[in-house]
Amino acid sequence: MIARQPADILDCLANLSSDEVFTPPRVANAILDLLPEHVWSDPGLRWLDPGSKSGVFLREAERRLMEGLDAAIPNARERREHILRNMLHGLAITELTGLISRRTLYHCRFANTEYSVLRFDDEDGNIRFPESKHEWHGGKCRRCGASQKALGAREGREGHAYPFLHLDPADIFEGEDMRFDVIVGNPPYQLDDGGFGKSSRPLYHRFIQAAKALEPRYIAFVVPARWYTGGKGLDGFRREMLADRRLSHLVDYPDMNDLFVGVDIAGGCCFLWDAEHDGDCLVVAEGDPTRAVRRRLDALDVFVRDSRAMSVLEKWTDAELYRHFGLSEDDIVHIEKTIREMPA
Repeated sequence: MIARQPADILDCLANLSSDEVFTPPRVANAILDLLPEHVWSDPGLRWLDPGSKSGVFLREAERRLMEGLDAAIPNARERREHILRNMLHGLAITELTGLISRRTLYHCRFANTEYSVLRFDDEDGNIRFPESKHEWHGGKCRRCGASQKALGAREGREGHAYPFLHLDPADIFEGEDMRFDVIVGNPPYQLDDGGFGKSSRPLYHRFIQAAKALEPRYIAFVVPARWYTGGKGLDGFRREMLADRRLSHLVDYPDMNDLFVGVDIAGGCCFLWDAEHDGDCLVVAEGDPTRAVRRRLDALDVFVRDSRAMSVLEKWTDAELYRHFGLSEDDIVHIEKTIREMPA
C-alpha cells in the first residue's frame, strides 16, 4: 500500500487574481533548485522575498537551510532561531498576505506571541508590510508606473504601492548595513494603468530591476514570458535582459498552466541571475532538463524559444546561404548593411 503524503495547505490557496498568483510549493522548489548548493550551508547569507504572498519561498528555504546548516549550527533550536531571525526576510504585497506569510513561516500570524515558533519584539517579525505611497507625476507613479486615475483614490495600505518598489529595504528592516545576498520570489505581474485587460502596465520587470539595484549575489524569480518579444513598455527591459551576461539559467514554459493551474497568461519562465556569472545562458525548453542548451541571448533583438530554430535563424545572416539562393554580391552587401543598421 502506498503511503499518502500529508496535504499541503499552500497547494489549496485560490489566487488573488491573474496578476497576483500564489505560488505552489512545487514551483517554489523548482526556482530554489536553480540556486547553487553552497547557499544552503552558508549561515552568513541574508534572503529576501520582495513580494511575499503565502510565505512559501521562505518556508521552503527554511526547510533546506535547517538541513544544510546542520554542521555549522548543530543545535536545532539555535539553528532555527538563526535562520528566522537573521537570514529570512519578506515584504508582503498586502496586509492579508503578510498575515498568511507569517502564519506559514512562524506558525502564527503575529510574531510576538507565545504561539510563534520564534518570538520577536514586534508582531511583524521579519515579514513586513509598511505603509507606502505612490509618487504621482503627470498622472503616473514615478516608482511603478501605476495610473493615478485608476488607483489614486486607493491611497493607503491596500493601494498597490508595493513596499519593495516604493521604499528602501534597509529602512524597512532598520539596518544601515542591510544587504540581501539572495532575492527570490514570484512578484506581482501587472497594474491597471487605465487600460483594459492585457493593456495594463507590466510590473514584474520593475521588481527585477529593483532587485538588481540592491546588488545581491543571486536573483531567482518566476515571471510571465511576454518580455521575450513584446509587452507594453518592455522593449528596453528586453534588451537589458538579453544583453545581461549575468543571467545564467532560464527555464522556459510556453504553457503557464505547467506552473500555475488556471492562470490565463501565455507562458512564463524561471530564471537565475548570478552576479559573478559572465557568459552564455543555459536555456531549458519546456521545463525539460534534457532539452538544455547554452545560448547567447542577445543574438537577436527578441528571444526565440526554440533553440533548434535559432541555429537556422543565425545562418540567414551567413553570406554563403545568401549565395545558395542565387543572390548577387550587391544583394548580399545591401542585406548585411540593413542588418547592421537595425535598431538594437
